[in-house]
Amino acid sequence: MRLFVVTPSFLDTASFLELRRRILEQVTGFDPLLFVVIDDTGGADAEVKQLSALTDTRVLTPPFNLGHQRALVFGLRSLASELRDDDYVITLDSDGEDRPEDIPRLLAPLREHPDDTRLACLAWRTKRRETPLFKAMYAVFKLVFGLLTGVSIRTGNFAAYRGWLAKHVLFHPHFDNCYSSSLISLNVKVQQVPCERGTRYAGQSRMSFLKLVTHGLRMMMPFTDRIAVRALIGFLVGFASSAAAVLALVVLPRLGLGPFPDWAMYLSVLTLVLSAMSLGNFVVLFTVFSHAQGQSFRGLEQRSP
Repeated sequence: MRLFVVTPSFLDTASFLELRRRILEQVTGFDPLLFVVIDDTGGADAEVKQLSALTDTRVLTPPFNLGHQRALVFGLRSLASELRDDDYVITLDSDGEDRPEDIPRLLAPLREHPDDTRLACLAWRTKRRETPLFKAMYAVFKLVFGLLTGVSIRTGNFAAYRGWLAKHVLFHPHFDNCYSSSLISLNVKVQQVPCERGTRYAGQSRMSFLKLVTHGLRMMMPFTDRIAVRALIGFLVGFASSAAAVLALVVLPRLGLGPFPDWAMYLSVLTLVLSAMSLGNFVVLFTVFSHAQGQSFRGLEQRSP
């Protein structure tokens, strides 16, 4: 049985070396066990060159920084031609926050059902070692994500599946925008495995507030159709409620009910206009943004040497 461990690295060579050591200690029964590192610096990381001395490690270098989600897709699509349907694939971050100790539990359902090549096992986060501010922001993100998509999201890059899924499903256009949420948005059989979030082995996280917000938006993109439908429903409800309020403020005084203060009419009309503009613009801009992001990366694997 062959196992491919695919991980993006952005100036995290030291963390990867520790990750590799721990995986070799924790994961047994595979021959060979191969590591694929995507150098997400676009070749600017001088330290990653030392990995060429490792016989079980291969480095793939995209032409420029893609972000950890799209870098994973770059690596997986680049490997697709040499993967067999029955191979095993693990994807995780290289900094240690996805714990090697959890890999055997992620692989267990796949090994119990060796003929089910469409099953994907995702790490379901039960505990995070983050600052109170990050936890508060993450809670707000989960709330907004759930309201817009109807899906509870507590998964990331840590996943395990068979080679068949990597060779076929990973070429869906949704993955041009986001890796982790696309595994949930598509018609893939998913089993969630509870896993705690680990701690970084070395260095510091380079996830800025701007990158975090961008990552959150990209996670929503595979659910554009659901978001558009929910936004349309919200627009119709808001528009109908505002229109009914305006109508009531006009008709009820003529029936002897009232009078109503002038500000009530102004507020109802303003709400009517804003509901039409804001929700309508949201649907249009979100859809255009998601398609633009996907088009910008399409065919990248074929263009790269």
